[in-house]
Amino acid sequence: MTKETLTITDNRTGQTYEVPVAHDTINAMDLRQIKVNEGDFGMMSYDPGFKNTASTKSTITFIDGGKGILRYRGYPIEQLAEKSNFIETAYLTMFGELPTQAQYDEWEHDIRHHTFVHENIKQLMEAFRYDAHPMSMFISTVAALSTYYPEARNIDDPQARMKQVIRLIGKVPTIAAFSYRHTRGLPYVYPNNDLGYTENFLYMLDKMGQTDYEVNAVLARALDVLFMLHIDHEQNCGTATMRVIGSSHSDPYSSMAGAAAALFGPLHGGANEAVLRMLTEIGDVKNVPEFMEGVKNRERLLMGFGHRVYKNFDPRAKIIKNIADEVFEVTGRNPLLDIALELERIALEDDFFVQRNLYPNVDFYSGIIYQAMGFPVAMFPVLFAIPRTVGWLAQWQELLADKTQKIARPRQIFLGEDTRDFVAMADR
Repeated sequence: MTKETLTITDNRTGQTYEVPVAHDTINAMDLRQIKVNEGDFGMMSYDPGFKNTASTKSTITFIDGGKGILRYRGYPIEQLAEKSNFIETAYLTMFGELPTQAQYDEWEHDIRHHTFVHENIKQLMEAFRYDAHPMSMFISTVAALSTYYPEARNIDDPQARMKQVIRLIGKVPTIAAFSYRHTRGLPYVYPNNDLGYTENFLYMLDKMGQTDYEVNAVLARALDVLFMLHIDHEQNCGTATMRVIGSSHSDPYSSMAGAAAALFGPLHGGANEAVLRMLTEIGDVKNVPEFMEGVKNRERLLMGFGHRVYKNFDPRAKIIKNIADEVFEVTGRNPLLDIALELERIALEDDFFVQRNLYPNVDFYSGIIYQAMGFPVAMFPVLFAIPRTVGWLAQWQELLADKTQKIARPRQIFLGEDTRDFVAMADR
């Protein structure tokens, strides 16, 4: 019978160590016993960007990058996108099981009736410059919510925690819509709690003075699917930030503001904006071959292709591509789509791109759809943050329930100067 251990021989000393293996991992602290001298600190692992370091055990999201698999709580993302909706999938993500009808109704009701924000929050948002970035407004406003709900600091109280979860999921579309209206110089539109989650968001974005305004059902469903696809994605940069801040027992509003700030980065939530800029720069289908040659020669960057986790295909990209046609029937065909399709065709056929696993990811088509729906590129990270709120909060809840978790405090490899004596200014 094989032993669930790893034998390590330190060639510096000839010493051999036996380290337990669980779930194909070793405990990093077990490396500390490996020393050259007794007074040494002990061995550490060095992993910039945490490419092969697990900091937590989770039951929320499973990804198999080699097979292109994404599951929430065991349910394939393809099935959820086809048969579920955002609110139901949010419940699943948060609690681990699909809701009964009664559970769904209560969950949906509670979120629907926590969409309004304090009037002072509206005044706070009105104080931003006319050209403030909507994501900056979103981050700042989420952080400010902690001042309105001081009980959120009672993180050991499950009821207090759940109250903040419902508040945040309910209020982020309102904050996002207010940010959008602010950048356009339009009056804020209050939520309409007769509408569903995504319908209400689109209502707050677009309603002007019409008494008969109706949200387009096709666009609302498309946005609902896009929201589902972005709920959670394992320990990405924003989620890891949520957990790191949460590990200090900060309140969920402050933790989520930090997670949203991480999402704001162009290497994370701003990737679909980069795709649109690339497509706009290419300008015409006839320019695609020249652009792709530039990519091969390392003269151009191919945005929206490949993924740090997925190695064959991104299952979310396939779903988004399928709903794109439904959106374009309402909005008209986005002229950038033909450029995107030609880029995809070449990338999937050319050995240069195939060998490097450069295939369309979720950002490649989502930006085209968002643009077709009338969203300015500055709103793209905000549209990402609305559904990711659910994943962040589920991860935060899981963190607090895991008694093995400690406050995050990574180690470093110090390569600076050794002890030096101070030199007076006159002698330097």
